[in-house]
Amino acid sequence: MPITPATTTHSASNGTADAILLELVDEDGVTIGTAEKLAAHQPPGRLHRAFSVFLFDERGRLLLQQRALGKYHSPGVWSNTCCGHPYPGEAPFAAAARRTHEELGVSPSLLAEAGTVRYNHPDPASGLVEQEYNHLFIGLVQASLRPDEAEVAATAFVTPAELAERHARDTFSAWFMTVLDAARPAVRELTGAAAGW
Repeated sequence: MPITPATTTHSASNGTADAILLELVDEDGVTIGTAEKLAAHQPPGRLHRAFSVFLFDERGRLLLQQRALGKYHSPGVWSNTCCGHPYPGEAPFAAAARRTHEELGVSPSLLAEAGTVRYNHPDPASGLVEQEYNHLFIGLVQASLRPDEAEVAATAFVTPAELAERHARDTFSAWFMTVLDAARPAVRELTGAAAGW
């Protein structure tokens, strides 16, 4: 597994752990500074840059992931293919491709921008808040998945009907429906009308 600041803290030359920094933005998505990751998610939350990825197979099924139980934020819940935060100064597209590979062990065969969405979602279980300016990406996955167990507890490819059943039964991330609904126009263009998205 590649070790990056997104997956672990790392030791600086003086032996201390570096903080994971997020890029703070204004309501237009313009960078205005940085904040430590956990501090940015403490109530009421600070608006920061994020990304969400939706990958589909050749049958138009959406790849979901169940977040690993060891995660401090939203552990064990189902969510979209991959989501996270760019490093300060990192392009959201590059961050989306990087984290998809780090979490799922696969590189998308296609990855395209699908707009942005801004939201404020408290997580009742952890007490943390997602104040995010989220860059959306859609794409295709054709290779076999090799999930990192520290990041991903399980994966599933689902049709729209199977997603509705799973969403009624299982716990999903607070942001999932917001990002999916925002990405739907691009998803429909990618998968075609027959896929039902």
